[in-house]
Amino acid sequence: MFKERIDRVIEKMKEKGLEQMLISDPPSIFYLTGKWILPNERLLALYLNANGNHKLFVNKLFTVDGEIGMEKVWFSDTDPGCEIIASYTDHSKPLGIDKKMAARFLLELMELGAGSGFKNASDCVDAVRRVKDAEEIEKMKYASSLNDQAMAEFRSLIKEGVTELEVAAGMNAIYKRLGTQGPSFGPLVSFGANAAIGHHKPDGTVLKSGDCVLFDVGCKVNDYCSDMTRTFFYQSVTEKQREVYEIVKKANLAAQAVMKPGMKFCEIDKVARDIITEAGYGPYFTHRLGHCIGIEVHDAGDVSAVNHDVVEEGMIFSCEPGIYLPGEFGVRIEDLMLITKDGAVSLNKDSKELEIIP
Repeated sequence: MFKERIDRVIEKMKEKGLEQMLISDPPSIFYLTGKWILPNERLLALYLNANGNHKLFVNKLFTVDGEIGMEKVWFSDTDPGCEIIASYTDHSKPLGIDKKMAARFLLELMELGAGSGFKNASDCVDAVRRVKDAEEIEKMKYASSLNDQAMAEFRSLIKEGVTELEVAAGMNAIYKRLGTQGPSFGPLVSFGANAAIGHHKPDGTVLKSGDCVLFDVGCKVNDYCSDMTRTFFYQSVTEKQREVYEIVKKANLAAQAVMKPGMKFCEIDKVARDIITEAGYGPYFTHRLGHCIGIEVHDAGDVSAVNHDVVEEGMIFSCEPGIYLPGEFGVRIEDLMLITKDGAVSLNKDSKELEIIP
């Protein structure tokens, strides 16, 4: 599995005219080796070479058990890590670097002449990670099924007098009880006007009758992430709230209906955005329609007006249109979508019908 992934990355490198690359992003290293190494401020690098002479450069502080299909090159805190890496690279050829390489390491590698030139080659890995294999798809389906279960329970946390922070704490407890690795990001809980703030962090705001309640939540299971947003109404809903909710739901469903391999991400974004714009709320849809997801809750790649990349079978990304009315309320509805051979399916089964919590 990991050899196949590495081979796909090398094919992408060759398309960029590269024969060698350094990868420093821990999630990408996990994707290509099956080993999680979180180096903090320390140097960590996976060296890929088209000739197959791959190396993992890793500090002796960390444990990397078992065979990983390549040599492990160990160094300590007092060893010249960049010099060690440079002793293995081909100085006569360009060296690909990923976007997570710390400047202090990159600048030293440049001074050492570790390559004849340096090129941002992040997309060589990102493009491969965007297309999920069968095992990844099953993991993400399972993570989303647990997120659906969690969302069903989250409804019971909506009670008179509760604060956003108390609800967020309850969410974390539910994720733990369901056997997840925990949230894939800090749960976003927004009451009333706070829901008009796209990524409002939960605070001491107290729930009151008539508030909209926005939950943007996800969990991590088997190292893969889920993500979903639902918007509810507490005890009552106004006609304006109902109108906005139905527009957002319409945009969500319409975008999902057109998704298929071969179209462009920007075309999907346009379908949802046109519906919201035609309803008169265009200026209040303030973000892209979605983002790719996998090992990270925000993998590289998005569903936006400026992304002209082509959608491929096996990709998974969010579909999350929203309308945010400052000082009033906000509505967002989000599902994760898996691109299939001839269309798309939602990984989330939780209802999107307007719901009033009594």
